[in-house]
Amino acid sequence: MARGKLRIYLGAAPGVGKTYAMLAEAHRRLERGTDCVVAYVEHHGRPRTEVLLHGLEQVPRGRLAHRGAAFEEMDVDAVLRRAPAVALVDELAHTNVPGSRNTKRWQDVEELLAAGIDVVSTVNIQHLESLGDVVESITGVRQRETVPDEVVRRADQIELVDMSPQALRRRMAHGNVYQPDKVDAALSNYFRPGNLTALRELALLWVADRVDEHLNAYRSEHRVSRIWGSRERIVVGLTGGPEGRTLIRRAARLAEKGAGGEVLAVYIARSDGLTAASPKELALQRTLAEDLGGTFHHVVGDDIPAALLAFARGVNATQIVLGSSRRKAWQYVFGPGVGATVARESGPDLDVHIVTHEEVAKGRGLPVARGSRLGRGRIVAGWAMALAGPALMALLLNAVDLGLANDMLLFLAITVAAALLGGLLPALASAALGSLLLNFFYTPPLHRLTVSDPRNIVAIAIFFGVGMAVASVVDLAARRTHQASRLRAESEILSFLAGNVLRGETSLEALLERVRETFAMESAALLERAGDLEPWTCAGRAGLGPPLERPEDADVDMPVGDHMALALTGRVLPAEDRRVLAAFAAQAAVVLDRRRLKAEADRAGALAEGNRIRTALLAAVSHDLRTPLAGIKAAVTSLRSDDVAWSEEDRAELLEGIEEGADRLDHLVGNLLDMSRLQTGTVTPLIREIDVDEVVPMALVGVPEDSVGLDVPETLPMVAVDPGLLERSVANLVENAVKYSPPGQRVTVSASALVDRVEVRVVDRGPGVPDDAKDRIFEPFQRYGDAPRGAGVGLGLAVARGFAEAMEGTLTAEDTPGGGLTMVLSLRAARPEPPHAGQDTAEQERQPQ
Repeated sequence: MARGKLRIYLGAAPGVGKTYAMLAEAHRRLERGTDCVVAYVEHHGRPRTEVLLHGLEQVPRGRLAHRGAAFEEMDVDAVLRRAPAVALVDELAHTNVPGSRNTKRWQDVEELLAAGIDVVSTVNIQHLESLGDVVESITGVRQRETVPDEVVRRADQIELVDMSPQALRRRMAHGNVYQPDKVDAALSNYFRPGNLTALRELALLWVADRVDEHLNAYRSEHRVSRIWGSRERIVVGLTGGPEGRTLIRRAARLAEKGAGGEVLAVYIARSDGLTAASPKELALQRTLAEDLGGTFHHVVGDDIPAALLAFARGVNATQIVLGSSRRKAWQYVFGPGVGATVARESGPDLDVHIVTHEEVAKGRGLPVARGSRLGRGRIVAGWAMALAGPALMALLLNAVDLGLANDMLLFLAITVAAALLGGLLPALASAALGSLLLNFFYTPPLHRLTVSDPRNIVAIAIFFGVGMAVASVVDLAARRTHQASRLRAESEILSFLAGNVLRGETSLEALLERVRETFAMESAALLERAGDLEPWTCAGRAGLGPPLERPEDADVDMPVGDHMALALTGRVLPAEDRRVLAAFAAQAAVVLDRRRLKAEADRAGALAEGNRIRTALLAAVSHDLRTPLAGIKAAVTSLRSDDVAWSEEDRAELLEGIEEGADRLDHLVGNLLDMSRLQTGTVTPLIREIDVDEVVPMALVGVPEDSVGLDVPETLPMVAVDPGLLERSVANLVENAVKYSPPGQRVTVSASALVDRVEVRVVDRGPGVPDDAKDRIFEPFQRYGDAPRGAGVGLGLAVARGFAEAMEGTLTAEDTPGGGLTMVLSLRAARPEPPHAGQDTAEQERQPQ
């Protein structure tokens, strides 16, 4: 069955006519022969809306009782049985009465859509979940009934029902929205002109954004590369220079002239990190762009004009704002510049604005490499070969005449060697010096810097060209090697970060220390603040640098969202390093969020556990505490009665009942107190060494005679325990075993030594416990199976395990061979004291092993 389609009438405020428009649409569909019914529509006593309900089939509503009152809700089952083509459902964000089929009405609508029924619904902009805080700041009223934005965004059609604030207030004054006794209060509070104007703007912008999403999806689906000027989008091209702030402000003024204008500031960095911009200047420009309502983007591209135009066309921009070039006149020999290239290649669909500024023609550095990639040792050797090699070769050739061709090959070999060692510049020096020496000493006319034979000129030119070519290849290979090693290092770092995400590692300090070590910085800190005007606080730091109060105080700061930044001190990083730093910053934010979410989850879990225990405690007290109290009270009342002459046997029986009830109360209260001590972590065991056979028999006091068999050898090693806690643990285990043992079957308590542990086993022949329930029986207030109320509140085993763990022991449950359950209490054996000097061998053998 195909899913139904959802149509929503969206309004800025109550009373703009959403329900009226929905009912009018229903009448139009009825006229076209569409099966349309009213699943739930509330007219709120508005006469014109109520009139439109006439002639429409209405599905009977369901009636629910809540707190002594009757409420009407949409009957989803009735609508599904009716199975119309279209159902009208008013107030999509409505919260259903407790006891309804679903909590929210939009969930009811989802069921109708899943059944193939088209739904027409209504909702106000203030009920969208993402706008709750904004609406509250405007109106002062918190909307408690909300609908997730995604539910509304998934609608197949959204129609905005718009009305000016003045018209809506007139409608209210005429009594078309609220009852007359409520009009004055509404007009002076929620429906003030300012509130209505702001809500109207929210509705218009929300719908415009959704239309924009559909437009982008359509252009992507149909591969439309040509810009459609549906709204003004202004891209500001930044170089990282100080003129960027002027360009951003100019673009913001241009955006204000058109409705819905948007500013996108973009900085394009070369992939090799050349001509790096000032990180602090870029951070200031990012802040300025965001303060003016724009967005900041960082793009990597070697061809800056092409990258800028691709970005502009990708975001469907209509204008590009660039600054006049800072290059001097002679620098134009290297090309026309970014502004001229962008203007030439922008085409008819993009307007390019060249904005003047104070930095025009003041000069800017050309993209040159920051240092050589070959290493200082190779550079020194290359220069030595370039300067000394030709001179030594000239001295050698003056003594031996090998001919001009051989002389040139030997000088070329020196130039190639200089290129291989030192790169481009030493090769240039070697080629120039070698050319001069060849010309002066070996090219006719000799000892003059002239060449008479044109063929020799060609030979010297080829010599010089070959040297340059070899040097260029060596330099390029060195750069590619450097880039490869850098990319490998970046991939290792990104792999490390990805591994952290997969492993769920949450140590913020370790991550910041990794950042500091990776970039060789003095300190690294993650700063955050609650709002734009709030002070910065340090969420975590690593290193020994001075504490930072603002990201701007650091040598490098990497923004993470609006209110978080990663700040480093020690040196200024080049642009190529900031790509990896951005990944570290994002991971640090994720780690911080994960740590806080885990802390919140732990607190929530502790609260939930406390609530569960309190609830179970109240349930236990309601019966297990009142039952013995009622028995004691009844027995005492009977004994004090003067109307009955009790025999000695009856009196003894009543006193015995009182004693049993008091013992039961004492045991119950003791377990409750022990459990509360364990929950609050106030159990502090007093560990001392003691024999097991001294404690276990004391734990059997109170159990029926001949119900327990004891097998605890006296030769067992001593154990390091708290005797009181051990006695309570064993007593609870024995009591539980006796309780579930069949009549006539004795419980066995045995003990044995195993390596450095002593195990106490309590064995019963009862019904046993399945494997999947063996851990649950140790939880508080758990009673396995159909145990009667008189079996206790389910704290005995929980207390026994808690006491065992407090003494560094363990308590587990095992199946008894042949049927039943065995509780295994494992205790730490006491360490034997070393024998004293002179102690004989027999005495040593008698020491506990």
